[in-house]
Amino acid sequence: MRLRVEFTTEPFDLDEAPPHAVVAREVIQGADLDAVDVGPFGNTAEGGADEVLTAVDALLRKALAAGATRVSLQVNVLGESGEAAE
Repeated sequence: MRLRVEFTTEPFDLDEAPPHAVVAREVIQGADLDAVDVGPFGNTAEGGADEVLTAVDALLRKALAAGATRVSLQVNVLGESGEAAE
């Protein structure tokens, strides 16, 4: 099974990436995932279910420890076409 995770961390700071955002991005970029897209207002990653779920666990733990007050995430199961399954 393949999964896609989309996430943001808060609080936002438009002038400089806060520590929790930096840590979250480092976790995702360092994970064994197939596709990673990081941006100022949201981040997306795709990969096998075990790899995505392992990365999400680390992301939540490390972002919260680094000061995140909210982590919003969505996980979708991907079909064979790479689109979210219905």
